[in-house]
Amino acid sequence: MVASCMLRSSFLCPCPQLHHPSNSKSNNSSHFCTPIKATASTNNAITPSAQTQKHRRPADENIREEAHRLSSSHNFSAKYVPFNADPNYDEWYSLDEIVYRSRSGGLLDVHHDMNALKKFDGQYWRNLFDSRVGKTTWPYGSGVWSKKEWVLPEIDSDDIVSAFEGNSNLFWAERFGKQFLGMTDLWVKHCGISHTGSFKDLGMTVLVSQVNRLRKMHKPVVGVGCASTGDTSAALSAYCASAGIPSIVFLPANKISMAQLVQPIANGAFVLSIDTDFDGCMQLIREVTAELPIYLANSLNSLRLEGQKTAAIEILQQFDWEVPEWVIVPGGNLGNIYAFYKGFQMCKELGLVDRIPRLVCAQAANANPLYLHYKSSWTDFKPVKANTTFASAIQIGDPVSIDRAVFALQNCNGIVEEATEEELMDAMAQADSTGMFICPHTGVALTALFKLRNSGVIKPTDRTVVVSTAHGLKFTQSKIDYHSKEIKDMECRFANPPVEVKADFGSVMDVLKSYLLSKNSKQ
Repeated sequence: MVASCMLRSSFLCPCPQLHHPSNSKSNNSSHFCTPIKATASTNNAITPSAQTQKHRRPADENIREEAHRLSSSHNFSAKYVPFNADPNYDEWYSLDEIVYRSRSGGLLDVHHDMNALKKFDGQYWRNLFDSRVGKTTWPYGSGVWSKKEWVLPEIDSDDIVSAFEGNSNLFWAERFGKQFLGMTDLWVKHCGISHTGSFKDLGMTVLVSQVNRLRKMHKPVVGVGCASTGDTSAALSAYCASAGIPSIVFLPANKISMAQLVQPIANGAFVLSIDTDFDGCMQLIREVTAELPIYLANSLNSLRLEGQKTAAIEILQQFDWEVPEWVIVPGGNLGNIYAFYKGFQMCKELGLVDRIPRLVCAQAANANPLYLHYKSSWTDFKPVKANTTFASAIQIGDPVSIDRAVFALQNCNGIVEEATEEELMDAMAQADSTGMFICPHTGVALTALFKLRNSGVIKPTDRTVVVSTAHGLKFTQSKIDYHSKEIKDMECRFANPPVEVKADFGSVMDVLKSYLLSKNSKQ
């Protein structure tokens, strides 16, 4: 790692020298690099022949300092606007303002200057993003910040807090697809193979980076707070610890796994275990952040969705910019389904692809307000009291991003499905039996896939991506309980408990012969 970091990448060459608009702030510089040849619409871009040969950076200069030295300006920008507002509506806010809701109390969205981005065509953006994969060039080694111009274009790279998150494995689920679903083109996007073990890292690097910028601007931010069912607090505490920013976490008592609980504790967060559910924690953190200089980190804050949308762009990138037919995403607070839609839609609007996939949002039946809303033909949304589910991170009955989710699904002809506890645990066990090690939330998404395959909605040859949101190692107790058949009122059909055998050769041989014969008979 040290040796690779000592090399200065040629991808740090200057970008097209686009000028700041008259209202741009002088301190909003960015590090936009262009190693690739532009097409007709990018006349100012530097061609490969203009690139300089690689050189070592000075020995006393780290990769962040190098990025700062080689930074260049552009005219890309973004701002907060009311979610789904009329384009001519005049309410907007700088990303440097601390604001979470519109004047009417509605959600906000990060709106990018698409006209500026459209000055460069789809081929340009595809080549640029591809050129950054796998590099140690700061901050582009991150799967999020390799799309910096589409995420937080005005942040200085020196303010970015990153663990080079993203670039997660897109796994061809060959055996699972063939054996259980009769599918040939099934993929699992392992977003849980990440710094803190969940997709939440993608959004948290963006939010904490912006907080880091605000603190340097002497904005009234003492710390960052969140309500969490586990994964959000793990990501927040890790990124805040990296930047030296205090983090405050509200957790529902006795409702998350120990693996999830220990992460914020280990990273030095101030953890409050509160005798309520996630929705109660969410209400409390909103009230607290309205009174104290604590920045709200939940997905009510639209900055996180800017990072999460890069997983959608990454899927297209990993398929060499071919669009899958289906993408299935577990849903709880529902920001992620909108983030995926936004990522795909930006790629379509900017000419990287010519269509977007159909999205499926999968919910646990014990916490299924979106599913009920969908089944009612989108009429009269009603929050529910979320019951206990093994998919604890989506145990949410009153999702903040309900309007975002409905918008996304309606605009991509999307579907909502649900999974019972037995269905999601069986699906998780089946996936694990083919070499994966998934979380219960991914079991929810796989259950939705089973149902849509069985109904014929998803065809055997449809290219389908299931988004795995967290690492299975965070949920080992649920797997232990399943394979021990210790879950009340659950058959645990695919349990694989250890076989107890006497410590002598004959007994061991008898057991092994029986096992091998059973396996041979199935072939």
